[in-house]
Amino acid sequence: METQKKYRRTLSFEFFPPRTPEAEGKLQVTRDKLAKLGPNYFSVTFGAGGSTRDQTFETVVDIKESTGIHASPHLSCIGLPLDSLRDTINKYKDAGIRSLVALRGDMPSGAGVASQGSLRYANELVEFVRKETGDYFHIDVAAYPEFHPQAASAAADLQNFKRKVEAGASSAITQYFYNPDAYFRFVDSCEKMGVDLPIVAGIMPITTCTQLMRFSEACGAEIPRWILKRLRDFGDDRIAIRNFGIDVTTELCEKLLAGGAPGFHFYSMNQSEACMAIWQNLGLESTADQVDRVAAQ
Repeated sequence: METQKKYRRTLSFEFFPPRTPEAEGKLQVTRDKLAKLGPNYFSVTFGAGGSTRDQTFETVVDIKESTGIHASPHLSCIGLPLDSLRDTINKYKDAGIRSLVALRGDMPSGAGVASQGSLRYANELVEFVRKETGDYFHIDVAAYPEFHPQAASAAADLQNFKRKVEAGASSAITQYFYNPDAYFRFVDSCEKMGVDLPIVAGIMPITTCTQLMRFSEACGAEIPRWILKRLRDFGDDRIAIRNFGIDVTTELCEKLLAGGAPGFHFYSMNQSEACMAIWQNLGLESTADQVDRVAAQ
């Protein structure tokens, strides 16, 4: 963990693009509440095969113009031809967006192998962005402390991550997890391979049991047995689940900070309450406060 301790703390929140006017209004309320905390940036997801490309772009630009906070769009390569990727990258560049989250992505439901597109892996996408734009973009890539569910082995997944870094990644955001040792061991393994870049911990606030189980099954994130049993014991008591989830996630973040993690990327699910409670429990500072403190030293 020694390499991570040298990086300045980065705090961010992730949104998904709204698909209805009602959802758009709710996201704007969430965005404005979280903006008051002063995060480094917001990120916006990108649907399978580019299915939300326009909505992602509109949401990113709206965040930048409405809050003045940096916005980082996700960009995935599966299912998209090079011309489409090039157009999307240039569109963000023209809009003054300076960062991207580069992902392999998923195929749209029902699409065949022939629809995979020109690039198949995230390292190829990073290489493509660097070839097209040089150092213009700060590029985040994904990391998997509990390893990607489709990886052949833990060693293979570490090599896949290393290829993304060598392709030109600037920093990494992990899949969410609830076992801090998984993160610490992952980072230690990266250090042994000579991988040196900020690896920010992805944090999923716990607000419902069924949704968490569904997401975790899909992405391979392990829910510790004791957490799952407690959540099931609460039944339909949403307040009890929310309070328990905030306590569990706050404790996780405290252990990560103590161990040297360089920041958090909160998967907000377009909701603010749990994220704000965890932020306040941790006594996190806004980016402006961080700058003021450094300047005073």
